[in-house]
Amino acid sequence: MLQHSMVKGPSVGLLGFSKGGDLCLSMASFLKGITATVLINACVANTIAPLHYRDMIIPDLGSDPGKHTITESGLLDFMDIWNNPLEEPYHQSLIPLEKAQGPFLFLVGMDDHNWKSEFYAHIASERLQTHGKDRPQIIYYPGTGHCIDPPYFPPCRASVHAVLGIAIFYGGKPKAHSRAQIDAWQQIQTFFHKHLNGKNPVKPSKM
Repeated sequence: MLQHSMVKGPSVGLLGFSKGGDLCLSMASFLKGITATVLINACVANTIAPLHYRDMIIPDLGSDPGKHTITESGLLDFMDIWNNPLEEPYHQSLIPLEKAQGPFLFLVGMDDHNWKSEFYAHIASERLQTHGKDRPQIIYYPGTGHCIDPPYFPPCRASVHAVLGIAIFYGGKPKAHSRAQIDAWQQIQTFFHKHLNGKNPVKPSKM
């Protein structure tokens, strides 16, 4: 990545959302030069498909689609379908994030209905501390769903899933979710400024 024309260097930061979050966790855990990683409603286990890296394979967490519920609006709620990564045999899907070189920032929507982001952030914190690493920074946003977009984007409470092709409920209360998006954007910039180039935090938006 450092050879890419759009990467300033010498440090590299990662920002991942949802499935992109566990991919960023894997990159931070196995690749050198990753200095800071931000996860937005991410799982601490590998999801969707097995991860292959060199001679290692991390299985996917897996799920039980039969545990889904349906909202009053007819949308699918997937929060309870995912297997517990702390239980056998699913713990093999946990990503060894304690191998990462840099710090983590977890942004957690407490009304996330895609999966249990709060639970996953807790697992990450416990795992890092168990291995003698610093506690990650975790910011919890009450009333906030799965899709924490940049500021002033309309809250995405549901959408057609890109892989499944069906409507999925992501959660979030419009007012609380909108406020979270504004704060999260500020927190992301502050985190990267601090850990990538050591500069002072950016000034908050006055919009």
